[in-house]
Amino acid sequence: MNVNDALWHVDAKPETPLLYILRNDLSLNGPKYGCGLGECGACAVLVDDRPVRSCTVPLGAIGTRRVTTLEGLAAGGHLHPVQRAFIEEAAAQCGYCLNGMIIATVGLLKRNADPDESDIREALRHHLCRCGTHLEILAAARRAVAYAKAEQPHTTRTDGTTEVSP
Repeated sequence: MNVNDALWHVDAKPETPLLYILRNDLSLNGPKYGCGLGECGACAVLVDDRPVRSCTVPLGAIGTRRVTTLEGLAAGGHLHPVQRAFIEEAAAQCGYCLNGMIIATVGLLKRNADPDESDIREALRHHLCRCGTHLEILAAARRAVAYAKAEQPHTTRTDGTTEVSP
């Protein structure tokens, strides 16, 4: 299987939850075991750039699809802009929900480069935070959107206006 752009051979039954493989066999601790029912979001990972609840996805459903965990977001020794935004906004109290919140925000930005407040709230709606850091999490997601906009290639026209490239 392809996890964080590395190929792994996993010897497990196809019905084994992906979360168990990631944590127990590959020692990736970003995705957390929360509810085991796909309700809380602590176990979220990206599968082909779409957020999924790894506690409910059987290994057999992954096949050759690309799985990205929290650990796989950083590149070249640098945190992903969403990870950086969550740190800068101090969006954690206990931090248990952050994996899911970060994965959901990355997934949102992969499908919508310019989400508004309602898009952000919708993307994070089904991720539970028991500590109540919701305001900081929303601020972190807004900061991540600002980072994403700043990193988009753009062209300045001769009339002085700016066009953002898709």
